[in-house]
Amino acid sequence: MSNTFSMLQEAEKFIHARSAVSPEFGIILGTGLGRLADTIEKEAVIPYEEIPHFPVSTVEEHAGKLIMGTLSGKKIMAMQGRFHFYEGYTMQQIVFPVRVMKMMGVKTLVVSNACGGINPLFPPGSIMAITDHLNLLGGNPLIGPNDNRIGIRFPDMSEPYAKELLDTVADVALKNGIRLEKGVYAAMSGPSLETKAEYRMLKILGADVIGMSTVPEVIAAVHAGLRVLGLSVITDSCLPDALEPTDIKKIIAVADRAEPVLVKLIKKVLEVL
Repeated sequence: MSNTFSMLQEAEKFIHARSAVSPEFGIILGTGLGRLADTIEKEAVIPYEEIPHFPVSTVEEHAGKLIMGTLSGKKIMAMQGRFHFYEGYTMQQIVFPVRVMKMMGVKTLVVSNACGGINPLFPPGSIMAITDHLNLLGGNPLIGPNDNRIGIRFPDMSEPYAKELLDTVADVALKNGIRLEKGVYAAMSGPSLETKAEYRMLKILGADVIGMSTVPEVIAAVHAGLRVLGLSVITDSCLPDALEPTDIKKIIAVADRAEPVLVKLIKKVLEVL
């Protein structure tokens, strides 16, 4: 971890050399949700491969760019594309950008994703605010020696998704006529989609949706002392007794249709924070 801190400093120094923005908010844009970047007043756009020690996204739908700029009057640092465990990255690599955000001055992280719906009351196209999560990835980014300059050894996870931010997004959704669900996000490694038996297991465990990301970044954010707001776009139904085959093209299509609503919601939330 001492080496990690030096790597973080190198990345921070490089980004500061390319941008004068001092971000207060960090945003991670997931699968099919990258077009929020089009609405940012950009001060700098930096490909991931240029940033020291940054991983490079291998998922076709992820642009792989770090955007520094302004959104809804707030200084932000946005990741247009993220990293996944199934890409072969370590947990430390996956959360490296979140730790860079902390070094850059970010205090609040907004993380989005596309996911499958387990709760039968949440149809495809719905947006869900994450109230809690299940880490079923088989790993944790905090395993190993701890560096107190990055975060405390045993961070409390009783409220990983800040209640005040959940209250804010619910209020904003209500005032803008946006239907917003609330529920538990379960993370599994992928990249294969789950079996019927696995969906039944997840429902028993209390999951409302299932995805392949988000949880490592949230753990690292809490470790670093950041407030977190998590938003999921439900792209397909994962009901074990009515399961139909799907593919990434169908998932992206649903995410594309829901994206304008999510963009509006995030922009309105930033306005009032």
